[in-house]
Amino acid sequence: MTASTPPARRLAWLSAPLVLLVASAAMAHPGALPHTHGGSFVAGLMHPLSGLDHLLAMLAIGLWSCRQSSTLRRAMPLLIALGMVAGAGLAWAGVPLLGVEFGIASSVLLAGVMLACLVKLPTAVGGTLVFAFILLHGHAHGSELAPGASAALYALGFVIASVAITVVGRLAGNWLMQRDSRWLRGIGAAIAAVGGTLMLS
Repeated sequence: MTASTPPARRLAWLSAPLVLLVASAAMAHPGALPHTHGGSFVAGLMHPLSGLDHLLAMLAIGLWSCRQSSTLRRAMPLLIALGMVAGAGLAWAGVPLLGVEFGIASSVLLAGVMLACLVKLPTAVGGTLVFAFILLHGHAHGSELAPGASAALYALGFVIASVAITVVGRLAGNWLMQRDSRWLRGIGAAIAAVGGTLMLS
Protein backbone atom coordinates (compact mmCIF):
# COMPACT_ATOMS: atom_id res chain seq x y z
CA MET A 1 0.00 0.00 0.00
CA THR A 2 1.16 3.49 -0.79
CA ALA A 3 0.12 6.89 0.52
CA SER A 4 -2.01 7.32 -2.61
CA THR A 5 -4.05 4.18 -1.96
CA PRO A 6 -7.76 5.13 -1.56
CA PRO A 7 -8.99 4.98 2.08
CA ALA A 8 -11.64 2.37 1.26
CA ARG A 9 -9.02 0.07 -0.28
CA ARG A 10 -6.69 0.60 2.69
CA LEU A 11 -9.55 -0.35 5.01
CA ALA A 12 -10.21 -3.50 3.01
CA TRP A 13 -6.54 -4.53 3.22
CA LEU A 14 -6.40 -3.81 6.93
CA SER A 15 -9.61 -5.78 7.49
CA ALA A 16 -8.36 -8.87 5.66
CA PRO A 17 -6.43 -10.36 8.61
CA LEU A 18 -9.46 -9.76 10.84
CA VAL A 19 -11.68 -11.61 8.38
CA LEU A 20 -9.30 -14.57 8.37
CA LEU A 21 -9.14 -14.66 12.15
CA VAL A 22 -12.89 -14.45 12.53
CA ALA A 23 -13.46 -17.03 9.84
CA SER A 24 -11.10 -19.40 11.65
CA ALA A 25 -13.05 -18.85 14.85
CA ALA A 26 -16.26 -19.51 12.97
CA MET A 27 -14.98 -22.92 11.95
CA ALA A 28 -14.64 -23.75 15.64
CA HIS A 29 -18.39 -23.29 15.93
CA PRO A 30 -19.69 -25.28 12.95
CA GLY A 31 -23.38 -24.84 12.26
CA ALA A 32 -23.90 -28.52 11.44
CA LEU A 33 -23.07 -29.55 15.00
CA PRO A 34 -25.42 -28.79 17.87
CA HIS A 35 -24.01 -26.73 20.72
CA THR A 36 -25.90 -27.43 23.91
CA HIS A 37 -25.52 -25.07 26.85
CA GLY A 38 -28.17 -26.34 29.26
CA GLY A 39 -31.23 -24.44 30.36
CA SER A 40 -30.36 -21.97 33.10
CA PHE A 41 -30.62 -18.21 32.81
CA VAL A 42 -26.83 -17.87 32.58
CA ALA A 43 -26.67 -20.53 29.86
CA GLY A 44 -29.29 -18.66 27.87
CA LEU A 45 -27.47 -15.40 28.44
CA MET A 46 -24.19 -16.85 27.19
CA HIS A 47 -25.59 -18.71 24.20
CA PRO A 48 -25.75 -15.77 21.73
CA LEU A 49 -22.26 -14.73 22.85
CA SER A 50 -20.67 -18.16 22.42
CA GLY A 51 -21.86 -18.75 18.86
CA LEU A 52 -20.10 -16.54 16.31
CA ASP A 53 -22.98 -16.89 13.85
CA HIS A 54 -25.50 -15.57 16.38
CA LEU A 55 -23.20 -12.84 17.64
CA LEU A 56 -22.33 -11.47 14.20
CA ALA A 57 -25.92 -11.57 12.94
CA MET A 58 -27.21 -9.58 15.93
CA LEU A 59 -24.29 -7.15 15.73
CA ALA A 60 -24.75 -6.61 11.98
CA ILE A 61 -28.49 -6.02 12.40
CA GLY A 62 -27.79 -3.50 15.15
CA LEU A 63 -25.18 -1.67 13.06
CA TRP A 64 -27.46 -1.71 10.01
CA SER A 65 -30.45 -0.40 11.98
CA CYS A 66 -28.75 2.92 12.71
CA ARG A 67 -29.63 4.14 9.19
CA GLN A 68 -33.20 2.87 9.15
CA SER A 69 -36.40 4.78 9.92
CA SER A 70 -36.99 5.96 13.48
CA THR A 71 -40.00 3.62 13.67
CA LEU A 72 -37.89 0.58 12.80
CA ARG A 73 -35.11 1.63 15.15
CA ARG A 74 -37.57 1.93 18.04
CA ALA A 75 -39.20 -1.40 17.17
CA MET A 76 -35.94 -3.30 16.77
CA PRO A 77 -35.60 -4.54 20.41
CA LEU A 78 -39.20 -5.79 20.31
CA LEU A 79 -38.67 -7.48 16.94
CA ILE A 80 -35.57 -9.22 18.26
CA ALA A 81 -37.35 -10.40 21.41
CA LEU A 82 -40.47 -11.59 19.56
CA GLY A 83 -38.47 -13.34 16.86
CA MET A 84 -36.32 -15.18 19.39
CA VAL A 85 -39.30 -16.29 21.48
CA ALA A 86 -41.39 -17.28 18.43
CA GLY A 87 -38.54 -19.32 16.96
CA ALA A 88 -37.81 -21.05 20.25
CA GLY A 89 -41.52 -21.71 20.73
CA LEU A 90 -41.68 -23.47 17.37
CA ALA A 91 -38.73 -25.65 18.36
CA TRP A 92 -40.28 -26.50 21.72
CA ALA A 93 -43.59 -27.33 20.01
CA GLY A 94 -41.75 -29.78 17.78
CA VAL A 95 -42.26 -27.73 14.61
CA PRO A 96 -39.20 -28.22 12.38
CA LEU A 97 -37.78 -25.53 10.12
CA LEU A 98 -35.81 -26.81 7.15
CA GLY A 99 -32.27 -25.58 6.73
CA VAL A 100 -32.08 -23.64 9.99
CA GLU A 101 -28.29 -23.65 10.22
CA PHE A 102 -27.90 -22.71 6.55
CA GLY A 103 -30.51 -20.00 7.07
CA ILE A 104 -28.58 -18.64 10.05
CA ALA A 105 -25.37 -18.52 8.01
CA SER A 106 -27.33 -16.81 5.23
CA SER A 107 -28.62 -14.22 7.71
CA VAL A 108 -25.03 -13.39 8.67
CA LEU A 109 -24.09 -13.01 5.00
CA LEU A 110 -27.15 -10.93 4.06
CA ALA A 111 -26.98 -8.71 7.13
CA GLY A 112 -23.31 -8.08 6.36
CA VAL A 113 -24.10 -7.25 2.73
CA MET A 114 -26.91 -4.87 3.75
CA LEU A 115 -24.53 -3.14 6.13
CA ALA A 116 -21.69 -2.98 3.61
CA CYS A 117 -24.02 -1.46 1.01
CA LEU A 118 -25.72 0.82 3.58
CA VAL A 119 -29.09 -0.45 2.33
CA LYS A 120 -32.08 1.47 3.64
CA LEU A 121 -35.37 -0.45 3.50
CA PRO A 122 -39.00 0.55 4.03
CA THR A 123 -40.01 -0.02 7.65
CA ALA A 124 -42.36 -2.94 6.92
CA VAL A 125 -39.87 -4.70 4.65
CA GLY A 126 -36.94 -4.20 7.01
CA GLY A 127 -38.96 -5.30 10.03
CA THR A 128 -40.21 -8.44 8.30
CA LEU A 129 -36.72 -9.36 7.13
CA VAL A 130 -35.24 -8.90 10.61
CA PHE A 131 -38.03 -10.94 12.19
CA ALA A 132 -37.44 -13.77 9.69
CA PHE A 133 -33.70 -13.75 10.42
CA ILE A 134 -34.24 -13.79 14.17
CA LEU A 135 -36.90 -16.50 13.96
CA LEU A 136 -34.23 -18.88 12.66
CA HIS A 137 -31.84 -17.94 15.45
CA GLY A 138 -34.57 -18.40 18.05
CA HIS A 139 -35.40 -21.85 16.65
CA ALA A 140 -31.75 -22.89 16.89
CA HIS A 141 -31.57 -21.63 20.48
CA GLY A 142 -34.78 -23.40 21.43
CA SER A 143 -33.70 -26.71 19.91
CA GLU A 144 -30.65 -26.72 22.19
CA LEU A 145 -32.61 -26.57 25.44
CA ALA A 146 -31.39 -29.34 27.75
CA PRO A 147 -33.99 -31.93 28.80
CA GLY A 148 -35.69 -30.97 32.06
CA ALA A 149 -34.25 -27.45 32.04
CA SER A 150 -36.25 -24.28 32.61
CA ALA A 151 -37.38 -22.99 29.22
CA ALA A 152 -38.52 -19.69 30.74
CA LEU A 153 -35.14 -18.88 32.35
CA TYR A 154 -33.23 -20.04 29.29
CA ALA A 155 -35.40 -17.89 27.00
CA LEU A 156 -35.10 -14.88 29.27
CA GLY A 157 -31.33 -15.17 29.12
CA PHE A 158 -30.98 -15.45 25.35
CA VAL A 159 -33.55 -12.71 24.71
CA ILE A 160 -31.73 -10.25 27.00
CA ALA A 161 -28.35 -11.08 25.43
CA SER A 162 -29.69 -10.84 21.86
CA VAL A 163 -31.39 -7.49 22.45
CA ALA A 164 -28.29 -6.15 24.22
CA ILE A 165 -25.98 -7.11 21.32
CA THR A 166 -28.32 -5.42 18.84
CA VAL A 167 -28.56 -2.23 20.91
CA VAL A 168 -24.78 -2.09 21.30
CA GLY A 169 -24.49 -2.51 17.54
CA ARG A 170 -26.87 0.37 16.90
CA LEU A 171 -25.02 2.66 19.31
CA ALA A 172 -21.72 1.76 17.67
CA GLY A 173 -23.29 2.34 14.26
CA ASN A 174 -24.49 5.80 15.28
CA TRP A 175 -20.98 6.65 16.50
CA LEU A 176 -19.34 5.41 13.31
CA MET A 177 -21.85 7.17 11.05
CA GLN A 178 -20.95 10.49 12.66
CA ARG A 179 -17.32 9.94 11.72
CA ASP A 180 -16.95 7.92 8.53
CA SER A 181 -19.52 5.54 7.03
CA ARG A 182 -16.72 3.65 5.32
CA TRP A 183 -16.02 1.94 8.63
CA LEU A 184 -19.57 0.56 8.56
CA ARG A 185 -19.03 -0.65 5.02
CA GLY A 186 -15.77 -2.34 5.97
CA ILE A 187 -17.28 -4.06 9.01
CA GLY A 188 -20.24 -5.16 6.90
CA ALA A 189 -17.92 -6.64 4.28
CA ALA A 190 -15.99 -8.55 6.96
CA ILE A 191 -19.21 -9.93 8.47
CA ALA A 192 -20.48 -10.92 5.02
CA ALA A 193 -17.21 -12.76 4.37
CA VAL A 194 -17.65 -14.74 7.58
CA GLY A 195 -21.26 -15.50 6.64
CA GLY A 196 -20.09 -16.84 3.29
CA THR A 197 -17.52 -19.00 5.04
CA LEU A 198 -20.19 -20.38 7.37
CA MET A 199 -22.44 -21.22 4.41
CA LEU A 200 -19.64 -23.22 2.80
CA SER A 201 -18.61 -25.05 5.98
